[in-house]
Amino acid sequence: MYKKLFIPGPTDVAPEVLEKMATPMIGHRTKEATALQQSVSEKLQKLMYTRNTILLSTSSGTGLMEGAIRSCTRKKAAVFSVGAFGDRWYELARNNRVPVDIFKSEPGQPTTPEMVEEALKTGEYDVVTVTHNETSSGVVNPCAEIGEVIRRYPGVLYLVDAVSSLGGAKIEVDQWGIDICIASTQKCLALPPGLSLCSVSERAIEAAEQVEFRGYYLDLVRLYKRVKKDYQYPSTPSLSHMYALDYQLDRILEEGLDNRFDRHEKLAGMVRAWALRHFSLFAKEGYRSNTVTCINNEEAFVFADLSKALLERGFRVGGGYGPFKATTFRIATMGELQEDTLAELLADIDEILGLEA
Repeated sequence: MYKKLFIPGPTDVAPEVLEKMATPMIGHRTKEATALQQSVSEKLQKLMYTRNTILLSTSSGTGLMEGAIRSCTRKKAAVFSVGAFGDRWYELARNNRVPVDIFKSEPGQPTTPEMVEEALKTGEYDVVTVTHNETSSGVVNPCAEIGEVIRRYPGVLYLVDAVSSLGGAKIEVDQWGIDICIASTQKCLALPPGLSLCSVSERAIEAAEQVEFRGYYLDLVRLYKRVKKDYQYPSTPSLSHMYALDYQLDRILEEGLDNRFDRHEKLAGMVRAWALRHFSLFAKEGYRSNTVTCINNEEAFVFADLSKALLERGFRVGGGYGPFKATTFRIATMGELQEDTLAELLADIDEILGLEA
């Protein structure tokens, strides 16, 4: 039985988008492939509000995160974490022998511009990583304000994980001063998993050229130089994903970016209002995600029992993640989700748990 997905990825994919995955293969070194990859890049620049170069990678978002922190750190990276995926930046650095320190916020709290300022005043760091939207905690960070701080330190690069927010929230890459902004296909873009993407600034590439050992497959300089030459890639790309992404970006632009962002905000508002009637929210007010809501399980119900009952009704929601696994659950509002489907889910949870509507 098909399940409607309210988990923080993968998300439901429209049938017509799935059909594009079945487009017959072409040679990946042909003019047709170049045209496809150029089309995807130009549409992503609109979605990301950037003139920076777009790179695609046949990997999850973690792949480009690894490539970014390894390629760009000349001196030392400052990783700011508000949950499990912020911690991942740190793990990637450590496992690639990249000098790194981690700065953690209290549970449910954001990374603040003041935290970033304190770290950069030491002069120790030339890379800052921030998770725009943390799916384990439902926290969204003030990336625009953090960008204003980083601008005051010309040698510092700004790397942002927007995996679970690009396409569901407005991320103005150039205005916020982001050097590398990373996302992947299976969340707000509403495609199957398997392709990641990023925007990359010229100054990030200039910095990376100073790093001797950047790896190979995920070497951003290598990717960048080939893309700048002819919109091609040094290794075999996933053309099936690109066909689907090109088509889906048309659908996103046709909906209208502001309309799409407003829809995600409205859906998140519905979940938050419902959660505040029955529970409480994990993330601090003012820093709550519009793509995934993390809810405190104060009723101490057994999440596995709720999950089983919802699966029988055709819904799948998210449990807690990482250190918050036992005490929270999550409802994602990503991609193509519409208001009536969400209302049906919330009514079913009320009925299963015996909550007053």
